Amino acid sequence: MDELLLRSLTPGVLAVLVRRGADFAAAEDAVQDALVEAVRVWPGDTPRDPKGWLVTVAWRRFLDATRADTSRRRREDRLDEEPAPGPAPAVDDTLQLYFLCAHPSLTPSSAVALTLRAVGGLTTRQIARAYLVPEATMAQRISRAKRTVSGVRFDRPGDVSTVLRVLYLVFNEGYSGDVDLAAEAIRLTRQLAAAIDHPEVAGLLALMLLHHARRASRTGPDGSLVPLAEQDRGRWDTGMIAEGVGILQAALARDRLGEFQAQAAVAALHADAPTAEETDWVQIVEWYDELAGLTDSPVVRLNRAVAVGEADGPRAGLAELAALSDSLPRYTAVAAYLHERDGDLATAARLYAEAAHKAPTLAERDHLTRQAARLNAERR
Repeated sequence: MDELLLRSLTPGVLAVLVRRGADFAAAEDAVQDALVEAVRVWPGDTPRDPKGWLVTVAWRRFLDATRADTSRRRREDRLDEEPAPGPAPAVDDTLQLYFLCAHPSLTPSSAVALTLRAVGGLTTRQIARAYLVPEATMAQRISRAKRTVSGVRFDRPGDVSTVLRVLYLVFNEGYSGDVDLAAEAIRLTRQLAAAIDHPEVAGLLALMLLHHARRASRTGPDGSLVPLAEQDRGRWDTGMIAEGVGILQAALARDRLGEFQAQAAVAALHADAPTAEETDWVQIVEWYDELAGLTDSPVVRLNRAVAVGEADGPRAGLAELAALSDSLPRYTAVAAYLHERDGDLATAARLYAEAAHKAPTLAERDHLTRQAARLNAERR
């Protein structure tokens, strides 16, 4: 299977569906289903016209999904017209759906991907970006997960750790500004914390609150990104910070450290600093050491390189960065920042411009482009 061929055909197939009247999100889902089908069928029977084949399959998938959605709406409308049999309390079963989708028959990564797609409202592209894998790979993973659970009874809920991972990723997408899911993730995590006495549930809730408390200051009036060091700390929600710190302290006192508690500790140190210059970077590096030991995540090590650059100087940070893969998301932006801190403005400007081309969002791209332009102007 030629993955490059599939990637090259995808934009054209998507454009055809949109021209035929499909909305972009539905067209995107249909094309992903067609790509998964191509991966299954083509190795044994490659079509003469690959693009035409993809368009046909994707359009059929779109029509099937549209018909199913129309039928669902009609059933709901008929139910709405029926009088209620009597007073009944409002029930929110969203959290229960998270647990059911995290089915024991699935691997944790597949359960998370399926839940994010089916219940969390994230697109395949957003999920793939969170997992650092190609979109086609994630589409196949979700399709396999659907096939795995298609014949099982949803009467065995998954474990808490899988649900926490889902809630964390949903919050991150909402916090990034791509979709407004952050408040919903906090609401569900509050429900989970009320139902389960678990230090990592408390750690995740604290992490969400500490990050969400800074949300109003993360963008300027024009929508531009404002880095943490430049944010107006007077706009931070001190009540939410106090709540998050209190929840975190209670969780840490139980001496059952997990990754969400460690992340929340880093966020608390940022929130506790009156100014950016007073940030306790030495402690932050220590918490990243704990976090790296818990997760062995390359993204954690990338963030740790930034913290080392602040605590021990930019050259120490660059030395840490050199041990990591330059394919990591935001690696180039971190390298640019550390080179700027080290006084190498020419290299920093070049790297900021390079990072702008790789940026996952328009706001981030614009911010990095401005950084490159600023340094180029300073060098003149």
